[in-house]
Amino acid sequence: MRAISYNRPGGPDVLSLGDRTTPEPGPGEVRVRLAFSGVNPTDWKSRSSTQAGPDGQVPNQDGAGTVDAVGQGVDPVLVGERVWIWEAAWQRPHGTAAEYTVVPARQTVLLGQDPSFELGASLGIPFLTAHRCLTVAESLPDRIAAGSLNGRTVLVQGGAGAVGNAAIQLARWAEATVIATVSSPRKAQLAAKAGASHVIDYKQQDVVAEVRKIAPDGVDAIVEVSAAVNAGIDAQVIGMHGSIAMYADDGGAEVTIPVRAQMAPNARWQFVLVYTEPARAKEIAVEDVNAAVLDGAIGVGDDAGLPLHVYPLAETAAAHQAVADGAVGKVLVDVTA
Repeated sequence: MRAISYNRPGGPDVLSLGDRTTPEPGPGEVRVRLAFSGVNPTDWKSRSSTQAGPDGQVPNQDGAGTVDAVGQGVDPVLVGERVWIWEAAWQRPHGTAAEYTVVPARQTVLLGQDPSFELGASLGIPFLTAHRCLTVAESLPDRIAAGSLNGRTVLVQGGAGAVGNAAIQLARWAEATVIATVSSPRKAQLAAKAGASHVIDYKQQDVVAEVRKIAPDGVDAIVEVSAAVNAGIDAQVIGMHGSIAMYADDGGAEVTIPVRAQMAPNARWQFVLVYTEPARAKEIAVEDVNAAVLDGAIGVGDDAGLPLHVYPLAETAAAHQAVADGAVGKVLVDVTA
């Protein structure tokens, strides 16, 4: 099979296209013939710092395609089903930047006939991260569903990013009032298309003042892309029993929190990493995200505020670089091209 792999950590130049033996599914596993592979910041960061195994590492965690074969103990009725994949490359050599990958059956989710493979490949890390960020507050339900956040207010810092977009779409489905911050008029348009109720350009407006106009008692949850920069703002707008969920790292930056000011609302400052979050929380996230997909509540592309940037498999290195450079939207690899 055609696959991208690397044998040592480094820049995108360590990625190479070659022929690898098509993997066979073991007990409890399925093999998926991939259509699209999703690229996330975690993929280029892992490639930059993680040593590959003796046979090399195929990168990328997320993807979508068709079940091609099943291992012992897996119902063969799955063969031919369209699925989306999460965490393909987490502590495993078979990522999604290849014509085929092998994963535990539980890490494939039925996509159905209508949703596109592009959508399926965009779900994993961004939407599971967003789900976790929206459910860690003690005052909020631990599941996201249609109407589950009715009457609640969510602040998404960085509403034009992949996780920010996912958080807006999920919170909108749950009927929350969604406030998104952005850095440009173009990004404001994207956040609005995703479903944000209010959009604040933090370069032109006072975020604290604008949020307090919308939510005088503070917000229930903050989805935070840059805690080191925004902690002071977050501390001023978080409401009673609310949470600030931090899912990104500004290159090793540190966060300073005003302790006394956060004691009064019993605020929770939560660090989020999908790979190591509690297993049950992840299972719930997969179920809820897929429910949103089947409900037609989330999408990708310009109309959903998430422009697609698609590269052929041979240009996976360029796709990694695009994500590292901060491409606005979702970067995908077309495995079939």
